[in-house]
Amino acid sequence: MRKFVLGLAMASTAIATPALARDNAWYVQIEGGPMIVEDMRFDISGLSNQNVLSTKTGYDFGGVVGYDFGMFRLEAEGSYRRANADEYSVNGVSLGRSSVGHVDALSFMVNGLVDFGPDDGLQGFVGGGAGVARVKAQLNGNPNGAVNDSHSSFAWQLLAGVRAPISSHWDAGIEYRFFNAQNVRLVTLGGREMDGRFRSHSLLGTLTYNFGMAPPPPPPPPPPPAKTYIVFFDFDKSNLTAEAQSTVTEAVSAAKTLGSVRIMVTGHTDTVGSDRYNQALSIRRATSVKEEMVRQGLGADSIAIEGKSFHDPLVPTGPGVREPKNRRAVIDLGG
Repeated sequence: MRKFVLGLAMASTAIATPALARDNAWYVQIEGGPMIVEDMRFDISGLSNQNVLSTKTGYDFGGVVGYDFGMFRLEAEGSYRRANADEYSVNGVSLGRSSVGHVDALSFMVNGLVDFGPDDGLQGFVGGGAGVARVKAQLNGNPNGAVNDSHSSFAWQLLAGVRAPISSHWDAGIEYRFFNAQNVRLVTLGGREMDGRFRSHSLLGTLTYNFGMAPPPPPPPPPPPAKTYIVFFDFDKSNLTAEAQSTVTEAVSAAKTLGSVRIMVTGHTDTVGSDRYNQALSIRRATSVKEEMVRQGLGADSIAIEGKSFHDPLVPTGPGVREPKNRRAVIDLGG
């Protein structure tokens, strides 16, 4: 099971891609789940492995207060783990598989974690911690093997897992924890010292509340102003109607937003009348638009005009046809 737990945590972490997490925010977390304790082997009076304790699957739970700096998290953790004895051997003599007691560890750790993955999706993390643990054992046996003692020592741990948001403030996750308390020194009821270690592997479910919310995505940029505007005219006219004047005003505003642009105004006509007459009319229409743009603040040198008579219709027609869409001037903000 140890290999399975390690593989699950590491594989889940590997599927995420680097990104920032909930920046600059405090959080609190509760965690809990099953735990396996490695066989505890105690040296007694300088003789190695005189007492061996095997335990049943136990439990591990705790709480965390942390701060998320972005890609890195720092947290303070308190946790408690306990497992009942499965078999206890004293000086090589097994006491059998009856209930012979339990072992537990209370720890206070400082953890550092690095996050990987999108803040709004599945996110992996790895890290570790160090602190102090109080390991306690209550084990039955003869006076030389019976124990009812505790000892505090340095402890460290490795952490890996995945988490995902379930709301704007809440995250849920799975965490693997390897915990190690070294140099555990207990005294039997017979006064003999036992030196060993406490090592465990836990698979924890986590529930986290973030006091800061993930920042909302930035608003989409405004669309760029249009670069082409069409001004329509009445039949055989070159003066601007109210609607045409409004279109010119929009074009002037867009030109000012774009900054330094070269503007081309091209006049057009329908197919009523001669080419010579309509060429002059198309020039007059382009000139009317230019004069209005200059009046609204654009430089005359930035605006060029031309006329195309009826040779570039918006709506193709035969000769002598009054087509309103062809009586126009096109404003092109060339940039």
